[in-house]
Amino acid sequence: MKQYKSDHIQNIAILGHLNSGKTSLTEAMLFEAKAISKKGSVDKKNTVSDYLLEEQTRQTSLISSLLPLEWKDHKINFLDTPGSEEFIGDLENVLSVVEGAILLVDASSGVEVGTEACWNELRKRNIPTLIILTKMDKENVKFEEVLAEIKGQLSDNAIPFSLPLGKSANFDGYINVITKKARIFKDGKYQDGVAFDDKIDRVEELYEQLLEKVAESSEELLEKYFSGEELTPDDVRKGLLSGTKKGDVFPVGVISVENNVGINTLLDMVVKYLPSAGGREYQGFDQDGKEIVRKSLESEPFSAQIFKTTVDPFAGTISFMKVKSGVLKENSEVKVANLNEDIKISNIFSMRGNVQISVSEAPAGDIVCVAKVDELRNSMTLCDKRVFTKYPAVEHPTPILYMAIQPKNRQDEDKLSSSLNKLKLEDETFETVRNPETAQLLIGGQGTTHIGYILERMKNTYKVEVDTYDQKVVYRETIRAKGEAQGRHKKQSGGAGQFGDVFIRFEPTEEEFVFAEEIFGGAVPKNYFPAVEKGLRETFEKGPLAGFPVVGVKCTLYDGSYHPVDSNEISFRLAANLAWRNAVPNLRPTILEPIYRVDVTVKDDYVGDIMGDITKRRGRVLGLEQKEGFQVIMAEVPEAEITKYAIDLKAMTQGSGRFARTFLRYEAVPENLIDGIVKEYKAQ
Repeated sequence: MKQYKSDHIQNIAILGHLNSGKTSLTEAMLFEAKAISKKGSVDKKNTVSDYLLEEQTRQTSLISSLLPLEWKDHKINFLDTPGSEEFIGDLENVLSVVEGAILLVDASSGVEVGTEACWNELRKRNIPTLIILTKMDKENVKFEEVLAEIKGQLSDNAIPFSLPLGKSANFDGYINVITKKARIFKDGKYQDGVAFDDKIDRVEELYEQLLEKVAESSEELLEKYFSGEELTPDDVRKGLLSGTKKGDVFPVGVISVENNVGINTLLDMVVKYLPSAGGREYQGFDQDGKEIVRKSLESEPFSAQIFKTTVDPFAGTISFMKVKSGVLKENSEVKVANLNEDIKISNIFSMRGNVQISVSEAPAGDIVCVAKVDELRNSMTLCDKRVFTKYPAVEHPTPILYMAIQPKNRQDEDKLSSSLNKLKLEDETFETVRNPETAQLLIGGQGTTHIGYILERMKNTYKVEVDTYDQKVVYRETIRAKGEAQGRHKKQSGGAGQFGDVFIRFEPTEEEFVFAEEIFGGAVPKNYFPAVEKGLRETFEKGPLAGFPVVGVKCTLYDGSYHPVDSNEISFRLAANLAWRNAVPNLRPTILEPIYRVDVTVKDDYVGDIMGDITKRRGRVLGLEQKEGFQVIMAEVPEAEITKYAIDLKAMTQGSGRFARTFLRYEAVPENLIDGIVKEYKAQ
């Protein structure tokens, strides 16, 4: 692969609903560009991008893949993304480095839930987008109906650049709306001809819509259009590129991977109507935290940001980076801005799927990789040693579904820990939590598919198999009444004995734990106060009802006695424990449960059902907020009611709903539920 300048490099994400044909399209484009000699297929499990065993087994993309190719003097770095919304972290990383996107719509299914989800992510970032109808060869495809769906559910600025011929049972061509010529494909070749008479009126109508959008892209073209002067092909191309960049135009194309129709036209559209990497501006910070701007130019100081990490059992850690400014060369010494450390980059390379492609240097705008640089993590910035640059990290959602795991083989504890650390390097939306209170090792992710993939990777790549269990809710215990009691510990067994005697008052408090003393006359010497406090803290580790930690108690030591010979620290620790046990029956102990703030994002159609469901889960709806075409329901819900909410919400909203959760506080469990919780945890 030859060297390209920044203005001839493009980074393009490919998105779409599950099974919309992303991976098949990448095979067709690689083949068309002669980057591969033969097209693979998802069914045969031999595609370039789906190289993981887990992807081949499920026949769907589970991680993003870099797929560079050359087309008409341009280098295009395509990034194939997972179809499931549960892999949002990978998608967000990819969208942080691209200049444009191709959104696929399955023509036989129309706009689906995943289509809208991808569209919303693209619009959040104002990424110029081509909308491409795939599977045009399927039976009963109704182009005009799908187009109406796209305009209604995505954007009215979606403008067809191609109109299907509609003269054959098999989709074999289309009319180019700009040139008004028909292009017919047969046996891997195509020929241009005249558009059919019955399509001319519709082509003219679409062309007029297209010209209006072109004219709106600049004052000069608008004046030219309204004066009746004809826009030249160059005017149209420049206007469309400008309109696409601004988000005023979303070109719509049609393809069939099966029949090899429209692939070269799509590659042409990418080059013509999506922006290159050259000249793009990036906001960063200097060493003093002041804002700076770096331009995607070779003449600027070098800077790059890691956006993806893979861990290969043989090749080690591979870090993918977008060069944002300057040039990165082999054997360069650069600074890791996040660590303020210098490292040497010996070799750089590109990747096509899991195949390495040698590269001697990478200019601004390009995507390249380095291997076995253990210091690097996703979102870290590399920069020129002499010119400090640091870019903000990509923010990701926190896990919404947790599952407890335990290795099937106890001897795999170390392997389990190592594999989880490596998987965490690859995916920031996945986390592990070891909960000492429940003795559970939890893994958290974005849903069942996400967690299932993690478990499969552990088994297939790292040879660790685990059993899975439901997450236990971490409760607390507290008291609701004020009371006091004596704790007297006396033990005599020949020689020095043990003696400690305390009177302690217990009362509820807003703070987690408070220890105070009101001793007069030295009834208990000061040097034993810490022992009393320590005894209470140890006692509160396991509450009287179900053994949960006790919180929200103020303990006041107000009287007691001691023995000049037999008293010691252990005696007063045990006396404090006895005082608590004696007081408990009068303190009205109860159980507290964790309460979470939940923000549920749904379409208008589901608001009533979701609010009703939250109420059934003992939740309190705090309010509604309109955001980016969705309703955000803000609520407070007990954690026990939402441990599997990710699954339930997907079912209730046909996969379109999503939520985020944040711990708020502990609250008393309703009286009627306490016995059930106590019984369950005592059984465990």
